[in-house]
Amino acid sequence: MKLPAAYRARIAGELPDAEAYFACLDAPPVKGVRVNTRKISCEEFLSKRILNIDGAVPWADAAYYIRDEKPGRGIPFAAGLFYVQEPSAACAAPLLQASPGERVLDLCAAPGGKSMQLAAAMKGEGILVLNEKIPSRAAILSENVERMGVTNAVVLCADPESLEERFAGWFDKILVDAPCSGEGMFRKEPAALAEWSEANVAMCADRQKKIIKSAVKMLRPGGRLVYSTCTFSREEDENNAARFVEEDGLTLLEEHKLWPHRVRGEGHYAALFLKTGGEEMAPIRRAKNLSADKRDAAVWRAFEGEFLKAPLRGELLSFGHALYLVPEGLFPLAGLKVLRAGVRLGEVSGGRFEPAHALAMAVQRENFCNANELTEEEARAYLRGEEVPASCGKGWCAAMYGGFALGLGKASGVVMKNKLPKALRRVGQRAE
Repeated sequence: MKLPAAYRARIAGELPDAEAYFACLDAPPVKGVRVNTRKISCEEFLSKRILNIDGAVPWADAAYYIRDEKPGRGIPFAAGLFYVQEPSAACAAPLLQASPGERVLDLCAAPGGKSMQLAAAMKGEGILVLNEKIPSRAAILSENVERMGVTNAVVLCADPESLEERFAGWFDKILVDAPCSGEGMFRKEPAALAEWSEANVAMCADRQKKIIKSAVKMLRPGGRLVYSTCTFSREEDENNAARFVEEDGLTLLEEHKLWPHRVRGEGHYAALFLKTGGEEMAPIRRAKNLSADKRDAAVWRAFEGEFLKAPLRGELLSFGHALYLVPEGLFPLAGLKVLRAGVRLGEVSGGRFEPAHALAMAVQRENFCNANELTEEEARAYLRGEEVPASCGKGWCAAMYGGFALGLGKASGVVMKNKLPKALRRVGQRAE
């Protein structure tokens, strides 16, 4: 790999085994996935041989190395059974030790790999806020939240600084996977190499300091903060960590740096901090306009009783005639750019309930009353947007493959009409 002279010289001066690092950059990048344990256990995932597993990632639960070239093309990916995640990137979220019932923030969350780790740890309980400043990346984050069936997340699109006052001292734990110069991704993402410069390193380090200042203001006293990057520059990693201790009232508890010639993965840095000062924020008062319209709520409850074996937990909100199920005690959403709040259940139209795709992805597989199990060929046809045979009762049903939901359909006789959103259809993809 042809590296910038300034970068090569810096690494050679800092790293005793620099030549081994330089040599490893000519090897293929390492691939990995993390099993979505909210939908399937690791034991079942492995027993089904869904992917070609090449060992467990040692620093993260439910994470595995894979040999598959395009895991995202398979049916299990569409069912949200796993998230494709670079193995080293999985090292940061476990340091936070997120737990059920907590208030957790992923401040720079897109595309969502670390967010999904936090969601798994919280087991659907508590409030998980996932923020991404760039709208296009926030949209991808929201799509991944839906596919993985996360029920307690709110996806925001905001500059971190704009959230400081509203959430001052409110979060128990915060993850900051900061935008960086990307030195750890050189062999995985050629764009990172093409865009590297000493000026960009300095710019990233300055931006990271500003993001952390916002994060610290939103963290309660005694709260934990994880700061991570996918770069090697000391300006962005160790030097910044020292500044956070000196200037922002944090205590450094752990610090880790992964190099691709020393571990099976790309480059990553992660540091765990404790906030030792500051003030607790008073509980955010509930907004009066969040409760669901009573008539629309009644229509949903009637549908829920027919569609599901057990009712879903959470609070009902309505935006127009669209209904959402959100975590209990959710903060007011007014004034925030919200891409997703909890689970979009569907919409009331003409006195009838039209369920949303997100509902099918969020419901546990054993909770559907009407499930249409598809063969592999039928499942691929469904993902292309085609009608498929129905072997279930009439009406709304979950389109299933291997016992896991791919989306919704409406059965009539021996045919199920396809209700997969057009944006998710794999047009042109044939059987492999």
